[in-house]
Amino acid sequence: MTIHVINPNSSAHVTQGIDRAVAPMRAASPVPIVCHGLAEGPPGIETQAHVDGVVAPLLARAAMLEAEASAFVVACYSDPGLAALREQSARPVLGIAEASILTAMSLGQRFGIVSILSRSIPRHMRYVGAMGVMDRLAGDRPLELGVAELADEDRTFARLQEVGTALRDGDGADVLILGCAGMTAFRAALEDVLALPVVEPCQAATAMAIGRVALERTRQEKTGCD
Repeated sequence: MTIHVINPNSSAHVTQGIDRAVAPMRAASPVPIVCHGLAEGPPGIETQAHVDGVVAPLLARAAMLEAEASAFVVACYSDPGLAALREQSARPVLGIAEASILTAMSLGQRFGIVSILSRSIPRHMRYVGAMGVMDRLAGDRPLELGVAELADEDRTFARLQEVGTALRDGDGADVLILGCAGMTAFRAALEDVLALPVVEPCQAATAMAIGRVALERTRQEKTGCD
């Protein structure tokens, strides 16, 4: 059995970054953790059309993995197909946006989201609103860098520092969320620079998946009472 982390875009660079981000968690997991890309997806998921377009191939890939799956993680910050995959699968299904928000609320009172682009923010606002936690959101600010541009580490980290500082000092965020799976490499360094907790969503969702697998094992154990 395996926790399958599915990146719904076709970028090998992003999938490799996700794999590196969750690698330290493998020692704590009762089952293997395997990261996948989605060849049918775009190089980066940056629009609502991209989000909608990857749902069908994502569901098809998950169906192929269902028999050997312990849990699924949808590794895109728009959580594409999350509800549909939960309906389709008998396994726990975690979305990185939902998991990161829940994790952030356990680390601070008001969270800030670092988005890739301005056009990402309306999608995030709809999601935060649907979760009913708008009063815990300090702000959502964009880097104005596309997914492919995140590979320029110097430029990306400079923008992360600028935007993260604005969320902390201007918006009052006391915990930050990296709002794209392409930002995995920067969590620790940004946390050090800003002196705030920084949530990397793929790690947050994978940690929840590990917890769900462990919880399921307790249900399967036969226990006796005196």
